[in-house]
Amino acid sequence: MLIGRDVFLFRDTCNVYVLREGRRAVLVDFGSGDVLDHLSDFGVDEVTDVLITHHHRDQVQGLARAVAAGVRIWVPPVEHDLIAGVDEHWRTRPLANDYDVRQDRFSLLEQVPVTGTVAEYRTERHGPFAVHTLPTPGHTVGSVSYLVEHGGRRLAFVGDLLHGEGRVWSLAATQWAYTGHHPHAGREGVAATVLSCLQLLTHEPDLLLPSHGEPVTDPPAAVARARTHLTRLLDLHRKEPWDAARMLERPWREITPHLLRNTTSMANSYALLSESGTALLIDFGYDLTTGLPGGSDRASRRPLLASIDALRRDLGVDRVEVALPTHYHDDHVAGFNLLREVHGTRVWSPAHIAPVLAAPERWDLPCLWYDPIPVDRVLPVDAPVRWREYEIGVHDLPGHTLYAAAYSFTVDGRRVIATGDQQTTEWEPGLRPEILNYQYRNRFRIDDFTRSAELYRTLRPELMISGHWPPFEVTDAYLDMLLDKGRELARLHRALLPQDVDFAAEGFGARITPYRSAVSPGGKTRIEVEIRNPFPRPERAEVRLALPASWHAEPPSAVLEVAGHAEAVAEFVVAVDDAALPAERLRLGAELTVGQVRFGQQAEALVSVR
Repeated sequence: MLIGRDVFLFRDTCNVYVLREGRRAVLVDFGSGDVLDHLSDFGVDEVTDVLITHHHRDQVQGLARAVAAGVRIWVPPVEHDLIAGVDEHWRTRPLANDYDVRQDRFSLLEQVPVTGTVAEYRTERHGPFAVHTLPTPGHTVGSVSYLVEHGGRRLAFVGDLLHGEGRVWSLAATQWAYTGHHPHAGREGVAATVLSCLQLLTHEPDLLLPSHGEPVTDPPAAVARARTHLTRLLDLHRKEPWDAARMLERPWREITPHLLRNTTSMANSYALLSESGTALLIDFGYDLTTGLPGGSDRASRRPLLASIDALRRDLGVDRVEVALPTHYHDDHVAGFNLLREVHGTRVWSPAHIAPVLAAPERWDLPCLWYDPIPVDRVLPVDAPVRWREYEIGVHDLPGHTLYAAAYSFTVDGRRVIATGDQQTTEWEPGLRPEILNYQYRNRFRIDDFTRSAELYRTLRPELMISGHWPPFEVTDAYLDMLLDKGRELARLHRALLPQDVDFAAEGFGARITPYRSAVSPGGKTRIEVEIRNPFPRPERAEVRLALPASWHAEPPSAVLEVAGHAEAVAEFVVAVDDAALPAERLRLGAELTVGQVRFGQQAEALVSVR
């Protein structure tokens, strides 16, 4: 089917679009691959590239043919692992007691190698064509659309975002999570579809080319029809009508004239504005969120940048210059790398958070982002840093996690402190208790919340901004309550935990770094075991590794003299047998004895042989 000069539609398990230049072509989506048998019908001798809109099998089931033909394959960044790494997905995907209802099982049966991922929010050349990639979640979490200027028209290849004149190919695909308490729970993809369609229209496409159905010749009318019905579907399950336009047009809410809160993100992100026309962000996780899908694989978590356009459009911000993390959790830092790639944003991080961002595989911690986040400037803790006209205090803030910071600054005459997820800020005297947000796997320590309360009393902020709650006007009663709660929390832990063996709140006496690593057969890897003496007196501690058969450690064991309630580090080099077969996540352990007490294998690490 001829779409326009040098643009063709081949009907297969999905619509495959052929963009021709001379005798060569670029394809959008691939279907079964039968298009390769019909190239002469389109006057084409060679396909150079194929661009994939999403990972579903009807789009990609024939990609092995593209590999065999030497065609370059480009896939959405979030869905790379569902195409090039789908074997691991099938091996690890939970099936029993399964509450993850995404259609991620509608994936390739066998993985295929790909050339790379497309650059979201940017224009790159694929073959002879300049292609702009726009994130358009909805049908899947990671779906993208491609915009191409061709023959005097702007063509939008939209995958399954829309079907024909204002319908969608599948409503079942838009259910990303089991129904719950989020306003869009179970309908995350419906809301995302509406938002994606509205963003697509800002690019003023002349023609929408879907993966199923007919070309859409009137994009505004098709989007209006789909938006009306999708919004009504959402409102069936909501207490209040949903306003998609507000999320796009007014994502930022003013706290003070130069301090804004993003109301569409998870967790909260904040923009500190400079008179120079630049902005600094405190945290930037999941922008324009409609709720997180089920699962915790890479394809279930997607950063976006929609709110940055609003900063530029409405407030004249010409650059997001710096991003600061309050802590390493994914909902606070997921967008940092995308900010750097698209907007040139530099990441500044307190010294104790930077190693976690830069090498997440080394750490046995929850809520880690999948990819390393390079840090451009490491900030000393408990020392101020200057950004534009602001002096920002950087403070250690353990509690919610050991690797967290608070930032204090004055903006528009108000003393502000940003505290991340340390505690909620929804509190009224006598009406509800304040929640101290501690998680033991985050490396919570017994006195952390007492120390943070004492920090707040020293800084005397007027306004507290936090990760998941509205800004809060700080009162003396609130500060007193936090100190009382912190002391009570510490007292209860000391009353409940053993006195004679003190492994602190975490309850373990050892930790191995790196927690995840890879080594080749016959290779070596260096590990450190951090141990704690749980006794108040100095003791001799012995650490011995438990290794897979035929592996060896040097030294075989380590003996350390450790002060009372102190920590020490033992170092080992682990050698892998030459004949070791490739294997994933082999376990090694650290056996700990302190004094006369044998505590057993207190820590583990995972080593893959590749």
